[in-house]
Amino acid sequence: MTTAQLSAEQATDAAAVALPGPVRLRRLRRTPALRDLVRETRLHPSMLVAPLFVCPGSGVREPISSMPGVARVSADIAAEDAERLAGLGGGGVILFGLPRTKDALGTEASADDGSIQDALRRIRAAALPLVTIADTCLCEYTDHGHCGPIGADGTVENDAALERLAATALSQARAGADIVAPSAMMDGQVAALRGALDAAGFSGTAIMAYAAKHASAFYGPFREAAGSAPAFGDRRGYQMDPANGREALREMALDAAEGADILLVKPALPGLDLIAAARARFDLPIAAYQVSGEYAMLRAAGERGWIDPRAATMEAVGAIVRAGAGIVITYAAAEIAGWLQEAR
Repeated sequence: MTTAQLSAEQATDAAAVALPGPVRLRRLRRTPALRDLVRETRLHPSMLVAPLFVCPGSGVREPISSMPGVARVSADIAAEDAERLAGLGGGGVILFGLPRTKDALGTEASADDGSIQDALRRIRAAALPLVTIADTCLCEYTDHGHCGPIGADGTVENDAALERLAATALSQARAGADIVAPSAMMDGQVAALRGALDAAGFSGTAIMAYAAKHASAFYGPFREAAGSAPAFGDRRGYQMDPANGREALREMALDAAEGADILLVKPALPGLDLIAAARARFDLPIAAYQVSGEYAMLRAAGERGWIDPRAATMEAVGAIVRAGAGIVITYAAAEIAGWLQEAR
């Protein structure tokens, strides 16, 4: 076909679809029912995962000042919170542990009687229709606040960290975790966990890889909640530069090749482009973490009357899903699930 013929055909096609009057996209925005009918991005409670900070003790609910509405809870209270989320149709919980004691190796992370392990057993015993996810990291458990043992040069020893992470994942799988989620950003961590789990008979335990985890300024409230701020230096030597998008896709590709079952982008709103790129490139489920700083900003602005916190939270989470995430970890999971039930 010549260029002239192609142009003529395109002109004919354009004429065939030409509208007799002005385009009125507002027709489908006139009423709430119309807007609901044509909504492209839909949230469901089963997409939502609630983070729980589990501490030693019993009957503990200790509010976190920088995260209104979020608390450190003991394992028994964590099980109650999980039951409430299940009643709202939520999809799962991800557990972060606070230890009784800390040491240079983060020994308690892999203890069978650790906080996460205790909470996992209690939630499993309740037979809740929830997915249980265990954060697999060491920073909450080490006395220096880094995600692995420190070498003589003052940096985290990657391969020594892999051994500790694998031991931690095994203890979490034994306690009943459906998914382990390595978040230390050590090279080879997914392969190390997959090999250890399979060798120990836990081939059914899935791995959600913190595949694109940036060294973000939005983690501040989490570090208060988990007591995990580094005692020296920072984590930029192993967490990603927030400016690097292509590198993030390389990290995702490596984790997928190593056996990850789910790829996670963190933080979510600053990483919407990465969520969209991951959804376009990989066939794995894509998760995103609306992190503590994102949550805290919405709450703080809402408390001051600057925004409608409910509307802003729903808009933010909707954007994360619109970008391509099928799983959203958010501290507002229970609230959002409740709002969605109200809307039915």
